[in-house]
Amino acid sequence: MTSFSISSVSSKLIDELQQKIDTKTKPPGSLGRLETLALHLGRIQNTLSPELRNLSILVFAGDHGITEEGVSPYPQEVTAQMVLNFLSGGAAINVFCRQHSISLHVVDAGVKGDLQQHPDLIAAKIGRGTKNFAKTPAMSKTECEQALTKGAELSRTLPDTDCNIIGFGEMGIGNTSSASALMQRLTGLPLEDCVGKGTGLDDSGLARKREILQKALDLHAGNEQPQEVLATFGGFEIAMMVGAMLESAVLGRILLIDGFIATSAFLAASRIAPEIREYAVFTHQSDELGHGAMLKYLQAEPLLSLGMRLGEGTGAAVAFPLLKSAVAFLNEMASFESAGVSDRADGE
Repeated sequence: MTSFSISSVSSKLIDELQQKIDTKTKPPGSLGRLETLALHLGRIQNTLSPELRNLSILVFAGDHGITEEGVSPYPQEVTAQMVLNFLSGGAAINVFCRQHSISLHVVDAGVKGDLQQHPDLIAAKIGRGTKNFAKTPAMSKTECEQALTKGAELSRTLPDTDCNIIGFGEMGIGNTSSASALMQRLTGLPLEDCVGKGTGLDDSGLARKREILQKALDLHAGNEQPQEVLATFGGFEIAMMVGAMLESAVLGRILLIDGFIATSAFLAASRIAPEIREYAVFTHQSDELGHGAMLKYLQAEPLLSLGMRLGEGTGAAVAFPLLKSAVAFLNEMASFESAGVSDRADGE
């Protein structure tokens, strides 16, 4: 893994950004979250005139051994089938990426089945799915390090060299169980606040899922170091996403964080390198139980709350136009001075 460092942003620049925002031809604060978003993007890029170049979304796919315990109503084969759907252009993320001219990259991080070569598929398989963490750690420390390193490599090589903004998505039957276990161990929140119905469990299925995850957490009690927790409960796609997030921050990119699974990867990344929080834009709050609590733990305010819970990076793609609007008003909107419009009188 590349050593992590963050460029310092001067308080002078922050003050100048706020001044630029406040002197646009509008009442102060009247563009709401777009104003705080513009300030954040300027801080990430260390400039008064941020720009968004060549957004790429990386979708990592992997299977999970924990599905042996019946934690998902869908069979494991759906992971590979959905990857083929991505490659044929038929998934929701394909639709939204086409709509907003976003570059999409699909990565086989650890799908159990065989996937034929395809020009749009990146073969990066660490293993044929993780082990069942209800019985043994999901992956070895070596496998986890391989996934982190591969994610970092893909972050450097997949997007256009001029890319300065990147989004993260995932596909993997059983990965809400992995994300819930990661969330509980890394935050210490009650398990019932971390576990939802995933792809559609009924109430009895949800109760069984909680029971299985509690036993798994008890089995692996004492695992506290972030990378050890990631190896114990994570998926290959989640660990690879962690590596890609860390490296993308090293490269100074804006990170678009999607829903529950992607945020669990970001949570792990933030425990490895807390500075990464400066680069993140949380695009939406998923309807999956646990995401709201995880965002609160991270002190993150999502841009959207649309009841979405699909994954795939769809929240990142849907929220992207808001970032474009924030940058556009900051760079193109007239100031009171340039427009010859009278500003507020002193004392009003």
